[in-house]
Amino acid sequence: MTQTTASTCCYCGVGCGVLIEHDGETILGVRGDPNHPANFGKLCSKGSTLHLTGDLDARGLYPELRLGKGLARSRSDWDSALDHAANVFADTIREHGPDSVAFYISGQLLTEDYYAFNKLARALVGTNNIDSNSRLCMSSAVVGYKRSLGADAPPCSYEDIEQSDCLLIAGSNMAYAHPILFRRLETAKAQRPDMKIIVVDPRRTDTCELADLHLAILPGTDVALFHGILHILLWEGWIDRRYIDAHTEGFDELKTLVRDYTPVAVADICGIPQADLLLAAEWIGKAPGFLSLWCMGLNQSSSGSAKNSALINLHLATGQIGRPGTGPFSLTGQPNAMGGRETGSLANLLPGHRDAANAGHRAEVAAHWGVERLPESTGLTAIELFEAVRDGRIKALWIACTNPAQSLPDQQKIHEALAACPFVVVQEAFFTTETCHYADLLLPAASWGEKEGTVTNSERRISHVRRAVPAPAEARPDWAITSDFARRLEQRLRPGLPSLFDFASPEALFEEYKPLTAGRDLDYSGLSYAILDTRGPQQWPFPAGATAGTPRLYGDGRFATESGRARFHADVYRAPKERRDARFPLTLNTGRLRDQWHGMSRTGTAARLFGHVEEAVLGLHPDELRRRRLQPGELARVRSRRGSLILPVQADDAVRPGQAYLPMHWGNRFLKGLGTNILTLPAFDPLSRQPELKHAGIEVERVELPWQLFALVEGDVQQRFTALRPLFDNFAYASLALTGRERPALVIKAASPVAPDAGLLARIDALLGVDEGPVLAYDDPRRTVGKRVRIEDGRIVSIRLAGETAARDWLKALWNEGRADAELRRWLLAPLSTPPGGGKQADKTLCNCMNVSEGAIRDGIARGLDLDGLKRDLKCGTSCGSCVPEIKRLLDRRVENREAFSTTL
Repeated sequence: MTQTTASTCCYCGVGCGVLIEHDGETILGVRGDPNHPANFGKLCSKGSTLHLTGDLDARGLYPELRLGKGLARSRSDWDSALDHAANVFADTIREHGPDSVAFYISGQLLTEDYYAFNKLARALVGTNNIDSNSRLCMSSAVVGYKRSLGADAPPCSYEDIEQSDCLLIAGSNMAYAHPILFRRLETAKAQRPDMKIIVVDPRRTDTCELADLHLAILPGTDVALFHGILHILLWEGWIDRRYIDAHTEGFDELKTLVRDYTPVAVADICGIPQADLLLAAEWIGKAPGFLSLWCMGLNQSSSGSAKNSALINLHLATGQIGRPGTGPFSLTGQPNAMGGRETGSLANLLPGHRDAANAGHRAEVAAHWGVERLPESTGLTAIELFEAVRDGRIKALWIACTNPAQSLPDQQKIHEALAACPFVVVQEAFFTTETCHYADLLLPAASWGEKEGTVTNSERRISHVRRAVPAPAEARPDWAITSDFARRLEQRLRPGLPSLFDFASPEALFEEYKPLTAGRDLDYSGLSYAILDTRGPQQWPFPAGATAGTPRLYGDGRFATESGRARFHADVYRAPKERRDARFPLTLNTGRLRDQWHGMSRTGTAARLFGHVEEAVLGLHPDELRRRRLQPGELARVRSRRGSLILPVQADDAVRPGQAYLPMHWGNRFLKGLGTNILTLPAFDPLSRQPELKHAGIEVERVELPWQLFALVEGDVQQRFTALRPLFDNFAYASLALTGRERPALVIKAASPVAPDAGLLARIDALLGVDEGPVLAYDDPRRTVGKRVRIEDGRIVSIRLAGETAARDWLKALWNEGRADAELRRWLLAPLSTPPGGGKQADKTLCNCMNVSEGAIRDGIARGLDLDGLKRDLKCGTSCGSCVPEIKRLLDRRVENREAFSTTL
């Protein structure tokens, strides 16, 4: 019988409620929860396909242990695995001290998991070497809020997006990264067309389609932009002097600084028209309600903290905070990065928004935990931590629910560090991640839909995450793994003492942690699982005795500083760490795709999520392609000071000349060469320690790889992926992806200067199933060209083209249509490479929810359909709506072409 369990989505920080449909053993479907105040029933393309992800063939099912470097892991049991880990950690701590071990955890853990790890590291081991991948995500926002407002507390609610009069989006492609919030903004704009939307982004993204003004600043110049806006606000008298005098401090120093940021100077620094700068300032200065939203474009920077404070300065100078429709609002990247910040899961923090460097704070937490003291030594943050692993200071490393071998910058050094570390534990739901390759001990963790706890979204709203089905095989919840290990380590480090980890449930962890928030800015001592179940998700503060959460903060003008006043910060604009030069004349920007998430450990198991973008492609302005004599689709070598990748290129007029764009999602699993982050640099902000993942100098050069391979095989895609991927390390270029909806298939593209040896090709053919059976084959050894197509029940099920691949799109289209074309046999048995009629071009899925291709939408537009007509006839854009901006661009091109034709006549 089908059951329904209310839970939350495990992707971005919007924190959407989902209803999981299941039979008690297997998840069958998912839909948005209409009663959840974050999304009111809406889901994006990623959230709506959650039930299709998590292929068991990609899951870790049993503990696996490697008993020596260079040996293969073998299956173990939980007792043996955790006893071994406890012995290694205890021996390492005794011999080298507590700071010789470290924990690197994740914003996708639940709050209870986070708390268990914190207590393990600080109270038991005695180290502050615990950091989270949230360091790569939101640590600059943490610093910005704390030093400007006194506490790491986003003061706004999602409803403020709908109530604002002027909304500034900076460094965020909200349409892709937080699509459900973007839908709410679209609706608000449609209902109140006078609302002004300003988007600050070097690229013209889908978010810009909604903007009244797009400020395409040069990468990294945000501080100068915000100072320039404040200069104009001062000049025009569009500041709130009464608010400044009553509720802030430090304004005079800032006022002196921004005198030099004149419109002429700032327009030149930022590379934007002076008129646009003046208009943005006017809209902000005259708006009754001004709200700002930002994400990685501000945070992932060597000046991320300065960018955050410079933007918050605008709110303090205009008094635009604490009221409906106003305030500085950071959009959290991960589902529970906020919960991690709350529990102190960054090296410099402690639970309850406390600081590890503060002796009083350490004493408070130590007393609560019943230990004598907490460690005083400064913990290592993400970049520093892995450098310590690489140089041998860290000798045992525990990694949970994150994939640093894909996500951290300067990947060559990260892989060197993991390879050198004497003992690496990886606690992970998916054994397929790049980091798992280095695990000496791999512990299978429960995943989405299989565990219970809480998460906090971007608007400080805590939701109860409920378990729908049991975890597969021997996988266990993260809190349970951590607590079990901690109890074993206690027996070795503090024998005979009462356990600090006597937790029987995640609720027990929640109840122990909750008092650490009491009386603090994030106070949710009044919450419980029962309240969350009966009253729904709640925003903190929610102190004891409260009946409802707090929608916005600082309405009384009192801030969480010692003086009670907010602080202005006068940070000088500094250019990014890595500048362009003659050797690396292009600036690389990285970002998200619409349908993928982080390193694709989960989304990479769902074939339909590759329908919109199938492979890693470098976007360059058409002028840059011409300068390098490159054609769209050709392969090129992309070099930075740290490494290189081979990638296809595409013309992208959304980026300016001198810039390039590459999605962040690809690592060494899907793309040979360690992925996007082999190019990025480990320079970080001096205050937040957040690395500059959004800015790197690169060069792009033509590469000659005339021998190419294309393969497609349906069925058992994860098993085939695991078996085939190692064989493609022998190629100069290799890209692997999934495709299809009803019949998922693995797609491989590869290239080399010369043909590989016959034995390697034979092994590939055997794994593709084109070595024997109902296979049509043609080989020309002289030209090193070969064709293989397996046909079963009248349709194609496997393809391998070698030497050249001109027919790949045609064959893929035949496979997708589920047929074998009448021309197929004649083409296969002939030396000709070009398919009949020139073949079909690849047709991407534009609307993932309703499975509508770009070609179908173009055909509809050609028939005269407008947006409403396309929605009515094709159903595209009627579910999550993420495809609507792209559909509008196609419609605009039809209008432009019609006008151009009319002018010609």
